[in-house]
Amino acid sequence: MNQNFDIIIVGGGAAGFFTAINIAEKNKKLKIAILERGKEVLSKVRVSGGGRCNVTHACFEPNELVKFYPRGEKELRGPFHQFCSGDTIEWFEKHGVALKIEEDGRMFPVSNSSQTIIDCFLQATQKLGISVLTGQSVQSIYNKEGLWQIESQNEKYLTEKLILATGSNPKVWEMLQNFGHAIVEPVPSLFTFNIKDSRIKELPGVSALATVTVKDTKLVSTGPLLITHWGMSGPAILKLSAWGARILHDKNYQFTVYVNWLNDLDTQDVEKVLKTLKQEHAKKMVSKKSPFELTNRLWESLVLASGIQSETKWADLSKLQMQELGQQLTKGTFQVNGKSTFKEEFVTAGGINLKEINFKTMESKLHVNLYFAGEIVNIDAITGGFNFQNAWTSGFILANAI
Repeated sequence: MNQNFDIIIVGGGAAGFFTAINIAEKNKKLKIAILERGKEVLSKVRVSGGGRCNVTHACFEPNELVKFYPRGEKELRGPFHQFCSGDTIEWFEKHGVALKIEEDGRMFPVSNSSQTIIDCFLQATQKLGISVLTGQSVQSIYNKEGLWQIESQNEKYLTEKLILATGSNPKVWEMLQNFGHAIVEPVPSLFTFNIKDSRIKELPGVSALATVTVKDTKLVSTGPLLITHWGMSGPAILKLSAWGARILHDKNYQFTVYVNWLNDLDTQDVEKVLKTLKQEHAKKMVSKKSPFELTNRLWESLVLASGIQSETKWADLSKLQMQELGQQLTKGTFQVNGKSTFKEEFVTAGGINLKEINFKTMESKLHVNLYFAGEIVNIDAITGGFNFQNAWTSGFILANAI
């Protein structure tokens, strides 16, 4: 027996739910179903932002917001003029969820719990009569006489309009390739760097505002860098991993980075400061107190790495030692061997080729009544609520179009 719906959305994540709710609110007569392959819906929402759900970012100017998307910058400009971060805040407030802005611009529910977002979506789907069907892993999709036929392992569905919001799902991408859609090969984005190095081995938890450059590339990133048990993380590293997703994949995650622990000071500036310190603090020990905005532990580690003994006084520093310390502070060389996934927020660069989508409607240019929402397309962003904003915007535009 076929189950018939006006609209079927494959994928019970953020994009799928937001799209379904917005369509149903605009046209209550439509019969809508969400098909989710897992036992639970919205599982990625649950773990996002450390369980708090980083809903969006307090960047309210579309032309500025697009700059956070390594892939999709050009395509999202129009959509963000229709539905931007401010619209997201208004939407959630209308649905009973107040959001707050944190110092770094990230926005969370005031409740500090992703469950608030999940409850909001589940209550809305219930109220609007949207069918949420779990355990429905889609095995095949056909277009038959102008209708879409979807088969899961135990059901058949028919629908006039089909929306795919399956995120980074290789099986669905493969089905789309059979329909003639080009898929940009997915590679990981948003990952941390594995680095084994004596200078940072004893410093997990220490952070600094740093500038990181990948050797032999144009990849540069500035921001907080966090030392971890396995290497380096924090916004500076995550930004590099997003912008360099393809380049670093091609390097098989084996590459060299230069770290300027003093962010915007260059080697010459630092050497001048060190000369002044040598005169002014002649009798003090170099390693004991950081003269820069670095923790004492990190400073001491870099001093020792420069070949300066822990008991050495400023007055006794040789010219060579000062130069080496300047290098360690502004151009420390670290070897990266591999990557680790950043928390549970697995994001990929890749997906449906953006040239094959009409960004005024989110409809496929190759097939009528086939639409896409969220990360299934080749759009991804750095961390900070931007990937969710893409889900909300694409869902809203799609709902309007339908």
